Amino acid sequence: MAHEIVVGVSGGIAAYKTAALVSDLVQSGVGVTVVMTRAAQKFVGPATFQALTGRRVLTRTFDRHDFPLGPHIELARQANLLCVAPATAHLMAQAAHGLADDLLSTLILSFTGPIVLAPAMNCEMWEKAAVQRNVEQLRSDGFHLVGPNEGWLSCRQKGMGRMAEPAEIAAAVRKLLQT
Repeated sequence: MAHEIVVGVSGGIAAYKTAALVSDLVQSGVGVTVVMTRAAQKFVGPATFQALTGRRVLTRTFDRHDFPLGPHIELARQANLLCVAPATAHLMAQAAHGLADDLLSTLILSFTGPIVLAPAMNCEMWEKAAVQRNVEQLRSDGFHLVGPNEGWLSCRQKGMGRMAEPAEIAAAVRKLLQT
């Protein structure tokens, strides 16, 4: 039986790398549905992920036509795993504090299976005490974090905050799907 996962894309420049992650997972036989935040769509268009998955990209909390119970409920019940890449500081704060104001954050609250987060942000943001408190809360709550790594950042400096490479995230997803 093929695995079904949801890949959430939040609004960071690293969203372009998520296309390679989705392609890798689809090529290995994983069924992938993509959920994008409004901010994510400023970096990569839904058409990219639709082409890679052969599925409609979901962006709205209220999609009663295709999901009578709401996409956050039905996707949570259908998927084996939820992966968010990139996971911005904002998205991680929402998840750490149980806040939900869009489809992706609502889905995180509804999802009962493994959740993988691939943090990506500026190094000063990553080092903030509030972000580190959220990271500890997420780990304590059972979220699986992959990265971030140190490297060249879009803010034109080197530091911690670079999203893990797509192959590293895909390997973590596959490992969790096997357990």
